[in-house]
Amino acid sequence: MPPKKKAAGADSDAPLSARFGRVKNTLKMGLVGLPNVGKSSLFNLLTQQSVAAENYPFCTIDPSEAKCPVPDQRFQYLVDLWKPPSVVPAVLSVWDIAGIIKGASEGAGLGNAFLSHIASVDGIFHVLRAFEDDAIVHVDDSVDPIRDLETIQSELCLKDLQTLQATLDAKTASVRKEKGLGRSAEVILPEHFQNTFNKVKALLDSNTAVSNGDFTNIEIEIVKDEFTLITTKPIIYVVNLSKRDFVRKRNKWLGKIGDWVKAHGGGLCIPFSIEFEEELFGLKDYPDQQKAFLDECTADAAAVGLTGPQFKAKSILPRIIKTGYKQLNLINFLTAGEKEVKAWTVFKGALAPQAAGVIHTDFERGFIKAEIASFDDFKALHGGVASMAKLKEAGKYRQEGKTYVMQDGDIVLFQFNVTGAKKK
Repeated sequence: MPPKKKAAGADSDAPLSARFGRVKNTLKMGLVGLPNVGKSSLFNLLTQQSVAAENYPFCTIDPSEAKCPVPDQRFQYLVDLWKPPSVVPAVLSVWDIAGIIKGASEGAGLGNAFLSHIASVDGIFHVLRAFEDDAIVHVDDSVDPIRDLETIQSELCLKDLQTLQATLDAKTASVRKEKGLGRSAEVILPEHFQNTFNKVKALLDSNTAVSNGDFTNIEIEIVKDEFTLITTKPIIYVVNLSKRDFVRKRNKWLGKIGDWVKAHGGGLCIPFSIEFEEELFGLKDYPDQQKAFLDECTADAAAVGLTGPQFKAKSILPRIIKTGYKQLNLINFLTAGEKEVKAWTVFKGALAPQAAGVIHTDFERGFIKAEIASFDDFKALHGGVASMAKLKEAGKYRQEGKTYVMQDGDIVLFQFNVTGAKKK
């Protein structure tokens, strides 16, 4: 009998919040924050699309969704080698969600609709404003990202408390009906359910995300199957700075934001600058001017003592996309040939037949084997030829069966056979 597939998050390298995530390859991130912090502007840059980004609260009401290509040097290497007519990168689905304000959990600022949009995504880019600009209004009239963090965290926890109470009421009604109890009779809920409820409620009452809690495997399954909570989702904090602060890596709020995140269970913080990214993107058709802009920014950093490769000015957008992809516990495998090079998304821990099913359901149903080479082996051994011949000679092109766990960057050819209709 093949070994049982590991649950998402069972891998020690997976994000802690992945314990509660959906085990699917069609996951999405949402851009969340107060109005006018730079969410829609970031969305425009990430997806190279145009959505409303006017300087006005709630200019985004219905979430805009788009697919962001995931930067991957391995994928590009295969593209450059094969030079096929069809090139399809892996993508990260991103939603631009309207701004939340204090009282959103009670419906303020169209809050109920916005919170439902957050509930429908699998991870969160929490966009914070740490720049001063009198021309861009702040919903609370002043820039204070710590206050903003408290506002968003509080609203998400309050919404989860409402959801938790509704779940408890429904469970109580179900048990009452199942046991034929009267309305006045005491209802004793299953022990594991009650213990999990108490643990989750204590976290939310203390304004702490559920993802930071210590849960047993049984409790994790109860949270996943019976509770639908926003604060179980992975959160990446992206801090919007002025161009000057971004280039010089200095801002009075960054240390305080880091301390707040650490005190609330930890998480990833990525400083970036809409001002910098928009100026850089605006020069995309003028490579000489774009290089001069980056060189000038690098020189500004050097002027305050920041030298070395890590301080060379560059876009942070690829890092944001790749971090979101990883926090959703996603990896990709690659297929390559004369007609197409494509990166396919699967959840970390997927078995070979499940990966085959991403290409086509028949591939999973009729799975025979997977012919696989790691990207590193291919790069080292292919000898400049777009072929697996050298790897076969070196014994690095292997055949794997149904229990093989896919690895990030695998180059794969699936063998399958479907001789008739699937039995019902």
